[in-house]
Amino acid sequence: VAIIYEADEPNQDRKITYGELLRDVCRLANALKAHGARKGDIVTIYMPMVPEAVIAFLACARLGAVHSVVFAGFSAESLRDRIQDASSRFVITADEGRRGGKTTIIKNIVDNALKECPTVECVFIFRRTGSKVPFITPRDVWWHEEIEKYRPYCPPEIVNAEDPLFLLYTSGSTGKPKGILHTTAGYLLGTVTTFKYAFDYHDGDIFGCMVDIGWVTGHTYIVYGPLAYGGTTILFESTPFYPTPKRYWEVVAKHKITHFYTAPTAIRLLRRFGREHIDCHDLSSLRIIGSVGEPIDPESWKWYNEVVGRNVCSVIDTYWQTETGSIVISPLPGAIPTKPGSATLPFFGIDLAVLDSTTGNEITTMEAEGVLAIRKPWPSIARTINKDHNRYVNTYLKPYKGYYFTGDSVSRDRDGYYWIRGRVDDVINVSGHRLSTAEIESALIAHPKVAETAVIGIPDELTGQSVHAFTTLKPDCNVDVKDLISQVREAIGTFAAPKKIYVVADLPKTRSGKIMRRILRKIISDETDQLGDLSALSDPNLIPILTEKVNSS
Repeated sequence: VAIIYEADEPNQDRKITYGELLRDVCRLANALKAHGARKGDIVTIYMPMVPEAVIAFLACARLGAVHSVVFAGFSAESLRDRIQDASSRFVITADEGRRGGKTTIIKNIVDNALKECPTVECVFIFRRTGSKVPFITPRDVWWHEEIEKYRPYCPPEIVNAEDPLFLLYTSGSTGKPKGILHTTAGYLLGTVTTFKYAFDYHDGDIFGCMVDIGWVTGHTYIVYGPLAYGGTTILFESTPFYPTPKRYWEVVAKHKITHFYTAPTAIRLLRRFGREHIDCHDLSSLRIIGSVGEPIDPESWKWYNEVVGRNVCSVIDTYWQTETGSIVISPLPGAIPTKPGSATLPFFGIDLAVLDSTTGNEITTMEAEGVLAIRKPWPSIARTINKDHNRYVNTYLKPYKGYYFTGDSVSRDRDGYYWIRGRVDDVINVSGHRLSTAEIESALIAHPKVAETAVIGIPDELTGQSVHAFTTLKPDCNVDVKDLISQVREAIGTFAAPKKIYVVADLPKTRSGKIMRRILRKIISDETDQLGDLSALSDPNLIPILTEKVNSS
């Protein structure tokens, strides 16, 4: 079995074998070819979490075409910008999408985006729900009608190792999104190697990466890693909370998932609901549980280990980026002792360095704190930014000559373990004390009533910068802000105490669950007219709500 598809509605799952997958991939590749798609063409994929999305990935790869997958929660404007930058000739989409019991008319979003995309010649539409949607002749074609016309075999296109495999757009704090380009051989080598060794994958295992394929984690550890290795991958269309907070654990028990990989945000949200939703399910199949996307605070790590992992699973806290293509820091299960909150040690071939952010000099002592860089190239490093190689060089290679600059701050302990402290601009300097936002956030999350928190630094006439925090609480909880401030004082020191804590209903997050701290920084600084690229923001309606909260406090 190649893919186990867990649909939005429970009990609508289906399994797809490698033979079935090959036939469907070849039919779609032949259909694309018949409509003029050729090696090197960029095909934009804007689809829900259905097996046909994976088929679209692989059909492009089989043709030597370059896929550009756009998360199917992005707006028409965001989709338009990505299609325009990629100069796509083809779009693959669906009539509608289903997630969390809600239906989105995806085709309408595509049609609105394409009003300003003259390069697009053909749109393939997959019927997810069968609802009636606009159909524009001759541009639009139905997926199911097209694939019936063609043979179930398409010879794979021979490509060079450095030929592009895909573009994936990642939002920048300023300017337009960056089209990160990954090449064929290097990306696949990094992907398969990390899949095998970082996750200790064996034949017969069931890999459950519970994210969207529109993000690099989905590309690498739902699609290419498991399938290139010959494994079985879970494709989860729904949310952890639909129809109840038991959904993840029902899926694990039903499919006997051995590997469970999700974001710290999901872990923290699940923690809000307590363990009663988990303890009633048989999770004995689980062997490896992992986190991805941002640093996981020690309290959430411990909860994940104890409640989900039952203190018997290996906990894999992984660090990597869209630009790195695959994991760069991670423990090897059973071989490297773990520490709650640390991604531990670099993966094979990753040559890490900690640099002084001011001088750019490498800190050679074992214990170090600075910015994280990588000395030498590795196979899955992104090769460029689409149509803007200067931006690639200026962003990643120029800040510290001779190094790849991750943009993240880090500390290295006496054992050589790495602790990711967040983006470089998430380090706060209060009266000469350099404070990690992640450290302060961990102190706040340790409070029994706190669910999530985001800490930012704001210019302060007296101290240089001051600490401000936005915090959400667990259900049916109230808290005195003074108690939270005391919590930080006791955990770190008086100098780290937040100047202001805002208790809010929710935090601004990307669609993949990362907290967008720069938005909070702009709101407090009264710069909401300079928010930058908001295409990744999952709920734009939060901005006026948070602004009102800050202004009234």
